[in-house]
Amino acid sequence: MKQDLIAILDLGSENNSALARKIRDMGVYSEIYPHDITKAELEAMPNLKGVILNGGKNNVVDGVKIDVNADIYSLNVPFVAYDFEQAKCEQSCECALEDFLFAKAGCEKNWNMENFIADAVEQLKAQIGDNKVLLALSGGVDSSVVAALLMKAIGKNLVCVHVNHGLLRKGEPEQVVRVFREEMGATLIYVDAVDRFLDKLAGVADPEKKRKIIGEEFIRVFEEEADKLEGISFLGQGTIYPDIVESGTKTVKVVKSHHNVGGLPEKFNFQLVEPLKYLFKDEVRACGKALGLPDSMVYRQPFPGPGLGVRCCGAITRDRLEAVRESDAILREEFANAGLEGKVWQYFTLIPDTKSVGVKDNARAFEYPVVIRAVNTIDAMTASIECIEYPLLQKIVNRIITEVKGVNRVCYDLTPKPTGTIEWE
Repeated sequence: MKQDLIAILDLGSENNSALARKIRDMGVYSEIYPHDITKAELEAMPNLKGVILNGGKNNVVDGVKIDVNADIYSLNVPFVAYDFEQAKCEQSCECALEDFLFAKAGCEKNWNMENFIADAVEQLKAQIGDNKVLLALSGGVDSSVVAALLMKAIGKNLVCVHVNHGLLRKGEPEQVVRVFREEMGATLIYVDAVDRFLDKLAGVADPEKKRKIIGEEFIRVFEEEADKLEGISFLGQGTIYPDIVESGTKTVKVVKSHHNVGGLPEKFNFQLVEPLKYLFKDEVRACGKALGLPDSMVYRQPFPGPGLGVRCCGAITRDRLEAVRESDAILREEFANAGLEGKVWQYFTLIPDTKSVGVKDNARAFEYPVVIRAVNTIDAMTASIECIEYPLLQKIVNRIITEVKGVNRVCYDLTPKPTGTIEWE
């Protein structure tokens, strides 16, 4: 069954995602599109029931006030001008939306994961046909759900590639190979590219440059693997909506580029397959559950595409990278022992590119600090800080400073999002 669709046209709002989520909470599917979308593009959307022109303070681009193409008003669907930022109260906002969705647009409450999956599988089959898809499989939630969707849609025409770029967590490459190759029966190619990536990143301190290097090198690796195969013309990615928002649009400034959005080269030999790109993180997890993935995979700790490369702040060195990996393993082990696994949304360690004076073995030690970050969130757009019990925090600190080489200090980051992003880079 096709799901009814409400198209939100971005006319400068910073709250497009909040509006989309509110509509979805009412049981109607919604997607966000740029203001300059054409009538033909809207007409091609199946089950389009209505259009919301969502205004906001970022309605000037390059000195010109933006507006929609006039011909779209001739579409045979209702339109409404809306400004989520100016809504006087939540109740009146919901009443106005409810009236538009159900009275004017005639929508049905048919947005749920079962219908989303059915639509996604149908769309994937239509897009891909009998061709093969190469999927960047990190083993994280997003790429795992994409893998499950693609396996449902095209079966053995999915080829997963797991690249060990040296920026993964302790034991992660081995786990990914075991779960997907042995337990799920996926066609999986393992690529050891540790030296290749770390050599490319040597001396690069700017986080945006690091992300773009990692993104482009990923594409190069995939192209090389695709050249060894026949019939590969599509690249699957676990892109989700927060990736797109934070990477910037015409009306939203860049927070940070994601390697699967801003890091892609302008020219490469694949068509993209991104079935989750309009889903938020909690929706991706719900999709994974509906697809039958195990909880250990669905509720796995979020992990950035560039991996530990954005947690080894500044220019990456192998000693700091190993210290991040080891301290992160200690943190995850102690959180699991304390029963916090699955109760805290994301927790990790990072090491900034700065040293401080300390004392080890009765001698001066000029070494790195480890920073602990633990946050709770629903959709990754905002986040609050997890309050760790002091005895547990003390145990984690003692283990890190005694078991991890090259560090002499541990700090706890208490900054929510905003103003801080979840990752430091």
